[in-house]
Amino acid sequence: MKDLSQIKYTINEKARNIMSKKEASVGFLNSEVIETVRNFHNSFPEYQETPLHCLNDLSKKLGVSNVWVKDESYRFELNAFKVLGGSFAVGKYLAEMLNIDISKLSFEKLKSKEIKVKLGDITFVTATDGNHGRGIAWAASQLGHKAIVYMPKGSSEIRLNNIRKEGAEAVITNLNYDDTVRLARQKAEENGWVLVQDTAWNGYEKIPTWIMQGYGTIIDEAVDQIAEFGSEIPTHVFLQAGVGSFAASILGYLVEKFGDERPITVIVEPDNADCLFKSINIGDGQPHSVTGDLNTIMAGLACGEPSTTSWKVLKDYAEVFVSCPDFVASRGMRILGNPLGLDPHIISGESGAVGMGLLSLLTENIMLDGMKDTLKLNQDSKVLIISTEGDTDPDNYRKIVWDGAYPSI
Repeated sequence: MKDLSQIKYTINEKARNIMSKKEASVGFLNSEVIETVRNFHNSFPEYQETPLHCLNDLSKKLGVSNVWVKDESYRFELNAFKVLGGSFAVGKYLAEMLNIDISKLSFEKLKSKEIKVKLGDITFVTATDGNHGRGIAWAASQLGHKAIVYMPKGSSEIRLNNIRKEGAEAVITNLNYDDTVRLARQKAEENGWVLVQDTAWNGYEKIPTWIMQGYGTIIDEAVDQIAEFGSEIPTHVFLQAGVGSFAASILGYLVEKFGDERPITVIVEPDNADCLFKSINIGDGQPHSVTGDLNTIMAGLACGEPSTTSWKVLKDYAEVFVSCPDFVASRGMRILGNPLGLDPHIISGESGAVGMGLLSLLTENIMLDGMKDTLKLNQDSKVLIISTEGDTDPDNYRKIVWDGAYPSI
């Protein structure tokens, strides 16, 4: 087994301390907002709930009560969850341009010639490792607008080509992710384009908030599906994080809906891009950056600067922050791709499987008993993991799952 001391964690004492001042409001993810978001997504012809898999045999193997995996590889045939946030943000932007509440605008209405004539030609621009950009490209194309997408150095050519197939202009830069975001911002300002970015900074928080609201469909579906299984809410949720928008969206929903009865939330990051882990460790309440190339197989999480909006939620409510080497993600991919007994086969990409990899190591290795005890993981635990992507880079997926790249032993 690899040196598990490479897996580092920090407990956030503030999260469950009712005496600690909570600065972050999660009202932007309240039930009325989530209803609006789900109705908007439900208006897409392609919409259907993604599967929630119950892994009964794996649960027994790991010594917990339940393991549920929400499989976002089925989302709109785009192989990842990001389109939910991007499409809702684009829809909200267009609704504001029209001065119409988005609750009165279906996706089909936004596609109409009448609306297109009113709006004219709009160019949306974004930076992405792949999944977010593909979602923006798809949404813009569906609604008759243009998308331009910038990708950081080292990005997959397959992901690049998938974005281009959705009708966008896309290029791979020689910059890391955070500098690529700055490039997209600069191009938007120079050309009058609309920046649709899933990371927030001072002065740019409205659109990232809309994106976070869009992700709410995932967890709202999952809560309904768990209830259909006849089960209670999870005791634990493992959430992978890059800039933190996805993780904060899911956590914010859970805080808003369940309050102190919410699940214990574990934030998981790659060790070479663990800006949230670094920020919580510094302990001054401010977001802090990780610099450099941010090398990790978890391309969707290779982000060095926390989103300001997300950080506020995570620092107040997330119980544990974990920094993981790449072998944790590759282990999760292999576990999900090689199921036990009657459990379903799940294709989960590098950024989608790290939570499963961590859960498996926590339950099977005494070296991690300290973290396991902190999390109160035991035979009564009901764990939710969200696999946010499928094999968005099929070649690399096979290198890991078929050929054993990034081994955990």
